Amino acid sequence: MKSISGKCMLMHLLILLAFSRNAFCSWIVKSLPGFSGDLPFKLETGYVTVGEIEFFYYFVESSSGNAGTDPLILYLNGGPGCSGLNGLFFQAGPLEFNLTYLGGLPQLVYTPYAWTQTANIIFIDSPVGTGFTYATNAEAYATSDTKASEQLISFLRNWLAEHPRFVGNPFFLNSDSYAGILVPLIAQAIVDENEAGVGPYINLKGYILGCAHTDTTIETDSRIVFAHRMALISDGIYKSAKTSCNGSYADVDSTNAKCLEAIEAIDLCLEEISEQNILEPDCMFLSPKPDEEKDRRSLTENARNLIFASSTPPDLSCHNFNYLLSDYWTNYKSVQEALHVRPNTTREWFRCNVSLSYTVNVNNVVPYHKNLTATGLQVLAFSGDHDMVIPHVGIEKWVKSLDLTIDSDWRPWFINGQVAGYTRRYVNDGYRFTYATIKGAGHSPQEWKRKDCYDMFYRWINYFPL
Repeated sequence: MKSISGKCMLMHLLILLAFSRNAFCSWIVKSLPGFSGDLPFKLETGYVTVGEIEFFYYFVESSSGNAGTDPLILYLNGGPGCSGLNGLFFQAGPLEFNLTYLGGLPQLVYTPYAWTQTANIIFIDSPVGTGFTYATNAEAYATSDTKASEQLISFLRNWLAEHPRFVGNPFFLNSDSYAGILVPLIAQAIVDENEAGVGPYINLKGYILGCAHTDTTIETDSRIVFAHRMALISDGIYKSAKTSCNGSYADVDSTNAKCLEAIEAIDLCLEEISEQNILEPDCMFLSPKPDEEKDRRSLTENARNLIFASSTPPDLSCHNFNYLLSDYWTNYKSVQEALHVRPNTTREWFRCNVSLSYTVNVNNVVPYHKNLTATGLQVLAFSGDHDMVIPHVGIEKWVKSLDLTIDSDWRPWFINGQVAGYTRRYVNDGYRFTYATIKGAGHSPQEWKRKDCYDMFYRWINYFPL
């Protein structure tokens, strides 16, 4: 086990007798099992207490040499219930798995396309029950959209109180997928609390929306529009559905037989298509569909068994395989010791825990985005153009409803002379909203086009045009 900071030595010695209620505890991690040599960046892990919850985080300091002035980002993953390691390994961090896997402990390699090249990032296991974040009593595991948002603000203020040198840094929130519901709630609360003088002050400058869940109704309707545009359903089927359902598919009247028939026809066309990326294999063998067992967590367990217990070599072309490596790696005792996870606080680790006691109580945050257009914040929203989970056409619809002024109209943006996607920029009295598509990417875009997303992020965070 790695050496432990003096701040947490006493607590570590007593952990098996009683959990400490310290508000903060951290360690510097210099090496990780599966990575050759010392880590070429500064990684800190730790716990922050918020009420009855011990939030586990991974903090990667900017490697630019200007960590004291570079942006600070709180990076929230989706699910809800996907670990901060999901963002660190698959999206924005400096490590990824070596997909040449021959058994045993999965190996990690350094990636130069990390957002931490130019930003300090806190990856967090949130909400409670995610990753290594746990509660000290059973009742505290029950949470919701609004409750999780409130807890994340408390986490952030507690973290900043222990890291005062980052208080003045430009601060940004980042959302991936479902966390798109939480980010505008948090941003609005920070704006209000800053005005009220709540400390420590959070120097909020903006937020990032990656394939962000925003409005359930718009997203449900947009999947059918997207499927038609991508030639997954015929003109006839689409017109029939649009006419009989009046273009609304989220809450269909059970007596509208023609609409239900049209939606059934659409479902038959789409059931073998990967919603994550419509160009990729559906990888059904990695996600079996039992006749009776519908629990998604069991699907994850079955999938891991298929890969690691089967004599059949895994199909490395399947996107899911990368996820299973993370489950396998993180459940090694040596890995948890290196990360300084408290013993006996978490059962088996899953990249995404879908058995949370979580109540969805917010289905539309467009009004929050609308309200925030008067704050002078900087916003980046991006989407993969082959993502059918949160289709780009739905994002474009709610962005249009913000009624912003177009500053730079629809145009391609480039990497090395090639079209990487399309972008449009909006403004409103100091507020700046940049929207971009990532050509060929699925859900989440960073997992499919890591370099392209890094280039996009680097330009935007440094106030360069895409």
